[in-house]
Amino acid sequence: MTFLAFGELMLRLSPPGRELLMQTPKLDVWIAGAEANVASALARLGHDVAVASAVPDNDLGRAALTSLRGSGVDTKGILLRGERMGLYFVTSGAGLRATEVIYDRAYSSFAETPTEAWDWDALLDGVDRLHLSGITPALGPVPAASAIAAAEAAAAKGIAISFDGNWRGKLWERWDSDPRGILTQLVAHADLMFGNHRDIALLLDRDFGSDGEDRRREAVDAAFAAFPKLQTIASTARHVEHVDLHRLSARIDTRAGHAQTEEVVLAGIVDRIGGGDAFAAGVLHALRRGGDIGEAAKTGLALAALKHSLPGDASLFRQSDIDAYLAGGLDVRR
Repeated sequence: MTFLAFGELMLRLSPPGRELLMQTPKLDVWIAGAEANVASALARLGHDVAVASAVPDNDLGRAALTSLRGSGVDTKGILLRGERMGLYFVTSGAGLRATEVIYDRAYSSFAETPTEAWDWDALLDGVDRLHLSGITPALGPVPAASAIAAAEAAAAKGIAISFDGNWRGKLWERWDSDPRGILTQLVAHADLMFGNHRDIALLLDRDFGSDGEDRRREAVDAAFAAFPKLQTIASTARHVEHVDLHRLSARIDTRAGHAQTEEVVLAGIVDRIGGGDAFAAGVLHALRRGGDIGEAAKTGLALAALKHSLPGDASLFRQSDIDAYLAGGLDVRR
């Protein structure tokens, strides 16, 4: 197995179209979860991918397993235990009304799974890269300990670790947490981090006073100095004109240099949720194929841009879709 992603599987519930939550008694449902989004995208791009998680042994949990298997993800590492799926509600914005998120994840099967339940020797057998995010430790002290245990087990085996900052302030605020102390332990084991200057500022408890590209390089240099294992930092920059019109660019920094894309205009956005996960998957995909950081930045940006055209959290695209996007041309393909 090439990749293993560890994190919570959830259900996302959203009112149809641009309605407010409970404006009408209808909700659309998707399988969700940042780490699972990355895993399913990588599987659709041809990689061997597994997910380690926990879901209840009921119709909701089985639907999540079915969805991942449909994308080609190995689900043998997903435990059947507990009584509830984590939920979150997304009310899509419109015009100058921002998108809103409500979490309902307390006491989920994943959050309540004790750290000792995870058999990391078995889960990591044959794995080349472990993918984690900052969402898992934000769920509470038990998931935080489990994420750290996963990172330590992978590091002990010499397995590469990618970490996506994915700051979720609403989750960290719900318990007596130490985000900086916990996230620092995870980043210390990673060779690849997805995050920007704000994530690095949180980790290092400092501000970066310059602007634009200078600020980004100042931040990554500080991160490289603080974390000796860290070799690559990938990020996007998003400028929001209104809910349906964004400008997005990508950048990858290494200790030796960087690659920066041009901005792309994302107009008529269908759903931005999951765009960061698609970016992470695109970068991991390109690097695994042997691409340089310039190709990885372009591929990550391409997959992120395509994801904005789909409702739900997951990217459903394959390499042919990325190739068509990069080739340009938006007329009907017949």
